[in-house]
Amino acid sequence: MSIQDYLHEKAEESRHNEVIAFMMFIAGSVFFVGGILASLSFGTELSWFLFIPYLADFTEAMFLELTFLLVGVFLITVGIGVGLYYYRGRSWYMRELGRANNSPENLMRSQHQQYQNLLTVPKARTAPKKKKPLSLKKKA
Repeated sequence: MSIQDYLHEKAEESRHNEVIAFMMFIAGSVFFVGGILASLSFGTELSWFLFIPYLADFTEAMFLELTFLLVGVFLITVGIGVGLYYYRGRSWYMRELGRANNSPENLMRSQHQQYQNLLTVPKARTAPKKKKPLSLKKKA
């Protein structure tokens, strides 16, 4: 396996992990909004912490709301962090892949292949002109 193939595989793997981190962020957003909606629908007298409503007394609804909110915030934070981590890793792989593709060895190899192709291309042959048979010539 060449270094270019390895770097392509690692960049593809990092891109895949970025997509998973984005999906984690989306799931966290859904849980977070679900927690807010649960507190709004279950509570009659809500208390507010910044922009997050919550129930002051402990009930099963508060446990559900708190679970949704905490899981949502955790998934959002981890999704952003992991996404940035894999983005930085993929940018490093792509930079190294660019260096590997533009190295003097590869440039010389591509020039050598171009010259090799020019030397091995067969020249087009021209067919010789046909001569008339002697029997068809006019006799004098």
